Amino acid sequence: MKQFTIPFTYRSPLISAIKEKRKLADKMKKDFSPTLLDFGDIRIYLARHFGFCYGVENAIEIAFRTVDENPGKRIFLLSEMIHNPKVNEDLRKKGVDFLQDTYGNEIIPFSSLNKNDIVLIPAFGTTIAIEEKLKAIGIAIEKYNTTCPFVEKVWNRSEQIAAKDYTVIVHGKPTHEETRATFSHAAANTATVVVNDMKETMLLSQYITGALPPDQFYIDFKGRYAEGFDASKDFERIGVVNQTTMLASDTQAIADYLKQVMVDKYKLTENNISERFADTRDTLCYATNDNQSAVYGMLEQPADLAIVVGGFNSSNTSHLVELCEEQLPTYYIDSVERIHAADHISHFNFHEKKLIESHTFLPEKKPVSVLMTSGASCPDAVVEQVIRKLLKVAGIEEKFESIT
Repeated sequence: MKQFTIPFTYRSPLISAIKEKRKLADKMKKDFSPTLLDFGDIRIYLARHFGFCYGVENAIEIAFRTVDENPGKRIFLLSEMIHNPKVNEDLRKKGVDFLQDTYGNEIIPFSSLNKNDIVLIPAFGTTIAIEEKLKAIGIAIEKYNTTCPFVEKVWNRSEQIAAKDYTVIVHGKPTHEETRATFSHAAANTATVVVNDMKETMLLSQYITGALPPDQFYIDFKGRYAEGFDASKDFERIGVVNQTTMLASDTQAIADYLKQVMVDKYKLTENNISERFADTRDTLCYATNDNQSAVYGMLEQPADLAIVVGGFNSSNTSHLVELCEEQLPTYYIDSVERIHAADHISHFNFHEKKLIESHTFLPEKKPVSVLMTSGASCPDAVVEQVIRKLLKVAGIEEKFESIT
């Protein structure tokens, strides 16, 4: 896989060495067991896969190279490059301004742009409407487009099944940048609707089977369907694609459920299922799969707590938290500064979207076993900082150098 040039401050010599060693020992990526860092009083189990993925490193390389190669030019990011506060803040410090927030609301008016400005498209991609708006100004977006190749793969797959008259059902968070972009690209080619979870999928199935009247669909899925969607006939052939950072198991469950709905309605067999349902399993992102599989492997290890590091608006990170908190106390933090002392941590409740203060989060026992992972947009250097801070609050900071 291609090697990217990214700021060295995002790297961690320790974690790079661990990842390289695991890669050499497991080239086929079949071993999802964690790596043990035994510091005596604290034992940290690092997930087999975590941190920057291909798409994130690609976006970071393009963004920082663009800044270096264009001194004096106005450079804008359409929205957050990736969902990590440190990376976005580093770009701001280099003079990059953000045109929109993560929900698509303008921060800087597009009317203030001119054809000499540079606008970076983030890793999530963007909608066709925004692409056309920038092109109309005369801005060359192709050169500074950091859209993840695996997101584009979903768009291409949507286009392929659209050409065969399938309706596209997008599994994703409706307000997320990537889902908005995928919806836009799919809707340009075929009838498209977004579902957030299995509950909404089960509701949608009622319109597929005809159990609910078509007119009610436009109320239940307001703002989620393509212009011109005809609920009375656009569910005759369907395919499912996903926001790449969703739980892979959830997307698969939704696809399997809808496939069975079509089988039952049209009395299909394995020989003719493709007449009504498109096979789109190949749109699941490799990094999302690897990171989630690594968490499952990590959770097989008995432990006292889990720490997940990543941006609080990071979809893929929140799903790693979701998996961990099903089994043990889990602390979701975005930086080392959230750990204040052995008895005090500020962590994010992504269900309620708020910070929580917890005390005595490290049990008064020895050794304490900690599971640790991070999201696909989190620098390894931040994970190393968290490890060092845990040792510091436990009074064993000097042990970091010895294990390194």
